[in-house]
Amino acid sequence: MASEVEDEAAGAGSPLVANGAADVRRRRDQAKAILSKQAVKIATKAEEHERFIFKVTHLLGVLGFGGFCYLLGARPQDIPYVYCLFYVIFVPLRWIYYRYKKWHYYLLDFCYYANTFLLVMILFYPKDEKLFMVCFSFAEGPLAWALIVWRCSLVFSSFDKLVSVLIHLLPGIVLFTIRWWNPQTFAAMHPEGRAARVTWPYVENKSYLWTWLFFVPLAAYTLWQLMYFLIVNVLRRQRLLRDPEVMTSYRELSKKAQKANNIWWRLSGLLGDRNRQVMYILLQALFTVATMALTVPIFLSYWMHVVFQILKVCAATWNGGSFILEVMPRQVVQKQQKKKLNMKPIEEGNSTQHVEDDEKSGNHHEHTMTQPRSKTSSGETGAGCKIRFCRLLIQS
Repeated sequence: MASEVEDEAAGAGSPLVANGAADVRRRRDQAKAILSKQAVKIATKAEEHERFIFKVTHLLGVLGFGGFCYLLGARPQDIPYVYCLFYVIFVPLRWIYYRYKKWHYYLLDFCYYANTFLLVMILFYPKDEKLFMVCFSFAEGPLAWALIVWRCSLVFSSFDKLVSVLIHLLPGIVLFTIRWWNPQTFAAMHPEGRAARVTWPYVENKSYLWTWLFFVPLAAYTLWQLMYFLIVNVLRRQRLLRDPEVMTSYRELSKKAQKANNIWWRLSGLLGDRNRQVMYILLQALFTVATMALTVPIFLSYWMHVVFQILKVCAATWNGGSFILEVMPRQVVQKQQKKKLNMKPIEEGNSTQHVEDDEKSGNHHEHTMTQPRSKTSSGETGAGCKIRFCRLLIQS
């Protein structure tokens, strides 16, 4: 009897559970739709005021760069917290912008994975030497060399490019200040009542160094690569196939490499066109192994670390100058041409309308008197269109 009552209770409860799960899914989908809609609205408004935003970004970028340089010299111990502030503000803003552009899968890239590791270390495990070495390998390995190899450009007037540079550049600077310039690090290197330690973190031997600067970071990278493949190539595969406008790192790099027909495109095709993505993963793995191995001598030498920071800043600045002088003029010309093409149908529509008006006026008895007036009005309208068009070009 008791079992029958339990079965009835279970049978009555199962629809409630199903309805509850469906309600949770419905609310989740509604919240996701609202967030996506708001992201599109914000990004659309940003594009409408592009010129003003560029000026504000340039102003804030230059002022921020000066303030950061001051803090770097005056209070290097505060640089990690400046980085945390940058991450929690600008990474969500980037998600909003990228969601609108259909680039949001970029936020699954390794650079954000490595930055999240560093954020967790600074906020929750600031004295963990082993985690510090793992983050050091990420920051001064793949992230730093990606800044150079993929030609990230320091352009103060471009919010997107500025954030891209800082995502790759700031982690290395943060870890440099913690390792060499932070007063707390000096205190850890010279504890009271003990012999002075050579460096912080303390390296016991070569095997310890290679374990935490190479093998453990490489295992963490492999874990990221597996998660990335599972999300992009398995769970979201159909979504990406349905919409070719949605961008991932592989799509973007392969598109550029194919257009340029450079060495990366030829190397990725060694196993055939169908296996280009596999070759891309292998090439990225080789790049990661090589750059992580280079972090060992950088970790041991203060002056090599200083030179490496200067090299990264110079590379980003050089690429920024090249972008401003070579790429931006082409982009302005392309935008003007696009606006011209958009204006042509409007002008053609206006001229067609005036021709129809002239034909209709010819059916009236006072045709000889109205004909010159229609020509004049047509000419005035065409001139007005040209004036408005010129104003649009100037405003753009």
